[in-house]
Amino acid sequence: MGKIVIIGAGAMGTAFGYPCSDNKHEVNIIGTHLENKAIDELNKNRFHPSLNLEVTKSIKFFKHESIKDVFKTKPDLIVIGVSSKGIDWIAEELKKVSENGKLPNLLMLTKGLSINGKKYELLVDKLERLLSEKGIKNINLSAVGGPCLAPGLANRVHSGVVIANKNLDTAKSLSNMLSTDYYHVSTSSDINGVEVCAAIKNIFSMVIGAASGLNKTRPKDNLYLNTSAALVKQSIYEMEVFVEFLKGKKETVKGLAGLGDLYVSAAGGRNSKMGAFIGEGIVFSEAKKTKMQNVTVEGAELIFEIGNKVKEDFDDKKLPLMIAMINAILEDKKLDIKWKNFN
Repeated sequence: MGKIVIIGAGAMGTAFGYPCSDNKHEVNIIGTHLENKAIDELNKNRFHPSLNLEVTKSIKFFKHESIKDVFKTKPDLIVIGVSSKGIDWIAEELKKVSENGKLPNLLMLTKGLSINGKKYELLVDKLERLLSEKGIKNINLSAVGGPCLAPGLANRVHSGVVIANKNLDTAKSLSNMLSTDYYHVSTSSDINGVEVCAAIKNIFSMVIGAASGLNKTRPKDNLYLNTSAALVKQSIYEMEVFVEFLKGKKETVKGLAGLGDLYVSAAGGRNSKMGAFIGEGIVFSEAKKTKMQNVTVEGAELIFEIGNKVKEDFDDKKLPLMIAMINAILEDKKLDIKWKNFN
């Protein structure tokens, strides 16, 4: 048994506590500075609204003001479960609990890709950079990828994920620490590939979600599946191109972190839903305002972050799907896919 501290009391942070707890680890979840009210409610009635269940009593919740108290006993693993916008905040919090410029092993649930200067930067690299600037170096940082929706995990349904670390032995150690009879953990040393897939699959799930609306006849039932299949095949090809461009392995795209995660996201997540509206001819700004006003669409946010940079590096002959969705979002216009450029 060990001690695991999860920072972030959202759906995935809390759901991740289940395989940790089921492995008999001590599990402490610390909320962010924005989750104080939620922590009070969880400690009062144990009900998590995003997961729609009563959280097992073996998982303990704390407000972020208690972080130093929670860390009085050094944890074996710190799990980062904040939003991508919270990486700067989490770096400050980790600084508070570091000892002599060192931290326990870190595991990132948070996914994302940003621009630093004129270069792409994965969130794992951003966190490592921010911590290094604060004098915390030589950290051991791993990441989780793959098709694992939080409600399913919290209900202990069979879920397959991949833990990536440049040091495969570390990834295998975490797999042994976290695997259960329902949480099936594979390992990879391709942290770049896993993290790039986790980010860009949101863009491609938007494209696949547009399948039905792309047909002039607006076919009912499942006739649009022909279109979806063509889009899935091209999406995988373009993900391979982009992953290799960012020094990941193309083989990773055909695994859980790529194809597996794309399948789940395209099957009916928020990105796919936005893609469906765009496929019907509704421009992004209108769909966001009238259909998904209070919903975070990760694929669109990623496009606003990296879209212009992608267009500098690629054209619609190389990445016809990705460029088409980037243009639709950035220029707020109807989706125009260059089918003739498909690989």
